[in-house]
Amino acid sequence: MDDATPHDALPGDATPASRPWIAHYSSSVPASITVPEQPLTWLLDEAARTSGAFTAIEYYGAHLSYAQLASLVDRFARALVKLGVRSGDRVSICLPNCPQFPIAFYGALKAGAVVVPTNPLYTPPELEHQLRDSGAKVIVLLDQLYHNLAEVRAKTPIEHVILTNVADYFPLPLALAYHAREAITSRRQGHKPERIPRHDPSVHDFRRLIAQTGGQSLEDYQLPAPAGPDDLALLQYTGGTTGVSKGAMLTHRNLLTNAVQCWTWNEQPEGSKHITLCVAPFFHVYGLTVAMNLTIYAASTMALLPRFTVKDTLDAIEKYRPDLFPGVPTMYLALAREVEQHKRDLSSIQVCISGSAPLPAEVQRRFEAVSGAKVVEGYGLTEASPVTHCNPVYGERHVGTIGLPLPNTDAMIINSDTWEPVPLGTRGEIAVRGPQVMRGYWNRPDETTKVIRDGWLRTGDIGVMDADGYFTIVDRAKDMILASGYNVYPRDVEEVLYAHPKVLEAAVAGMPDEYRGETVRAFIVVKPGEKLTVAELDQWCHERLAAYKVPKEYEFRDSLPKTLVGKVLRRALREEAMARAAEPHEPA
Repeated sequence: MDDATPHDALPGDATPASRPWIAHYSSSVPASITVPEQPLTWLLDEAARTSGAFTAIEYYGAHLSYAQLASLVDRFARALVKLGVRSGDRVSICLPNCPQFPIAFYGALKAGAVVVPTNPLYTPPELEHQLRDSGAKVIVLLDQLYHNLAEVRAKTPIEHVILTNVADYFPLPLALAYHAREAITSRRQGHKPERIPRHDPSVHDFRRLIAQTGGQSLEDYQLPAPAGPDDLALLQYTGGTTGVSKGAMLTHRNLLTNAVQCWTWNEQPEGSKHITLCVAPFFHVYGLTVAMNLTIYAASTMALLPRFTVKDTLDAIEKYRPDLFPGVPTMYLALAREVEQHKRDLSSIQVCISGSAPLPAEVQRRFEAVSGAKVVEGYGLTEASPVTHCNPVYGERHVGTIGLPLPNTDAMIINSDTWEPVPLGTRGEIAVRGPQVMRGYWNRPDETTKVIRDGWLRTGDIGVMDADGYFTIVDRAKDMILASGYNVYPRDVEEVLYAHPKVLEAAVAGMPDEYRGETVRAFIVVKPGEKLTVAELDQWCHERLAAYKVPKEYEFRDSLPKTLVGKVLRRALREEAMARAAEPHEPA
């Protein structure tokens, strides 16, 4: 593509001799890449210019070309400007994978706004924190989720609410529209959704809002000048190293670079067209980069699924014939299990980049056996847009490792206390540096200085590098739980448990799980004289936490192990539970 200039081809002061991984790149992957000095919106503009008639989106039988997508993006951008959105304002997008997401995402960026991707599964308290912390002025969300916002809107800075429906703007057959709606979310048991105030001037309909910027009125609301590469594009919320939810500030350069890095790593012929199965959620930075932005960079087709289910995913693979399938290990395992029992055609899939959680070798083997695809494990973190490492797609894969640093990326193993590199083969904390690394944490300079120094980002993961430059994760410095590809921070769950009137103490840890990778287990000490059941706790948590954060196991204890200063030892709880599970049990 044109308008390209070199940027950080060899970042920092390291020399090529310090990058043993480059010698193990596949033959068609360069040691460094050239990234356009453009805003992220350039991806879509270029795709529309070069491939306007090509299908950008497939969604339950609806089709959208790149020319149509670009037009809707511009109109949505003008609608935001009409609502008073100005450069730097934050716009929350609380949507699953549906066509409205890329329209709202790129439209907000074109209006000069900073996007705040928000998980549609969030409960009202979780939603409130993110909206307040980011200072979001506008939120785009499904009408069926309005009740969550209604509970907390008065405590947030939200000025405008833009509601949409799964079938909005894209007429679907009634049965498919119902199926899509049900696939996205289910109502909490016994909850009556808040009535949407149709005459409230601050509540808008997505479709009508876009319609108002059609025709002659297009020129009435001029868009701001395009953002610069180093302008802020995204506040992607993460628990970071402390478990306190905070926004990673990702720039246009960060996100554009990582899309180009990932596409280059895929080793696809220049100008080739592809179909990407987009079931990894766009509100998570992994799906945003490796599914949405990467596909738009290649001017290829996104086949959207709002939520992963085995049946819907297998049906979509057979219908759309995708060749790229970014996913998480639980998806590959669930699909492999089903296809091993009931024959389905997965032969179109060529490349699967597995992220968000460790990829067990057995899961890799089983999915490759039923699909014929190449499944490679990658690694990253929200603070790096997110991908930093990956096994070669067609080169030398080292199963069990996270692979090699991507082009333009440096990595090393450091002593967490001194930030100094450790000897080769020694365990230490993985640190990374490159143009995809975030600017810092939103309004948290102290937290930023804890994880970034001289351009190097501490990942919080303990690893080791071999002589060839392959990295292996051996442990985590932080207590984060990876459950089905979602990050679960113990503190989030523990605060909900501590709020229960019968709980004296609570701790949460991740336990190994064949399907989820890890599952959430809660350890509870009940207040003296009180009686508490698993059912009570489970209901309490379901009312206050997103479903993936709710503990799957509860263990009642008389006390919790602590350090001398009173800190609960989550690791000790986990090790005790694992040791008990490994003990031989005599038959009843």
